[in-house]
Amino acid sequence: MKTTSLKVSLHALAGALVLLTLAGCTPTEEKKEAGAAPQSALQTVLQRGTLRVGDCLSFAPFGFYDKDGNPDGYDVDLAKALAKEMGVKLEMVNTTSANRIPNLQTNKVDVVFCNFTRNLERAKEIGFTNPYVVASEAMLVRKNSGIQSAHDMGGKTIATVKGSTNGDEVRNLGIDVKIQEYDSSQAAILAVKQGQADAMIEDNNFLAYQAKLDPTLTVTNEALVPLEYNAFGVKQGDQVWTNYLNEFLFEINASGENAQLYQKWFGNKPRYPLNPQY
Repeated sequence: MKTTSLKVSLHALAGALVLLTLAGCTPTEEKKEAGAAPQSALQTVLQRGTLRVGDCLSFAPFGFYDKDGNPDGYDVDLAKALAKEMGVKLEMVNTTSANRIPNLQTNKVDVVFCNFTRNLERAKEIGFTNPYVVASEAMLVRKNSGIQSAHDMGGKTIATVKGSTNGDEVRNLGIDVKIQEYDSSQAAILAVKQGQADAMIEDNNFLAYQAKLDPTLTVTNEALVPLEYNAFGVKQGDQVWTNYLNEFLFEINASGENAQLYQKWFGNKPRYPLNPQY
């Protein structure tokens, strides 16, 4: 009887110790969970089964709505390729230049494409991937104009959009030009087509698209401002997601698919290398 009582007492004591041990560990585990790093957008997208890409769908050919109201363009094709690689559905979220960063910070989108130039000021608030397209400013001119660079613009007229300082880039080169302002990019382009202006200055990728639409136009082969390296924008601190997107960009560039998409939308091969030449 004494032996049996002793066994019962030992079992009871062991049970009590287990309970005390578990009770003592629980707060520690909770602290670990509470202090754990937030889940990467990579895992979130894979679990959700949908990739939300913020894109400026009013800036052809990077992003726009086709005749059926569906998102289309260079950025959209890249987004489709990314979603396919991830095995998830794609949701394009129309955005503007002003809300690109807020949409990332508030998790309304997982990544932003939208002609996003990398710079140190923006890097204080968000992260960037490696570049996927490079741009500068150049001039759109008529093919028979004889204009090959800004140095041919002495005494000639440059069409710009009201509020733009693009014409100043030529003036800063010490070239005497006339600036003629228009309400929109399309009005400025029309002025060049009709001979009311000799050239229009804008992002060379945008101008390449305009030249593709009209074979009577061409783009000068020059960089009037320092090159702008456009990348995907991501939420600050999510290195796992950034690493995955950089690997995607490496593979789509190495395969030549990105260059093919650029040719499709802009009508020529990429003008500048993706990596700066120091």
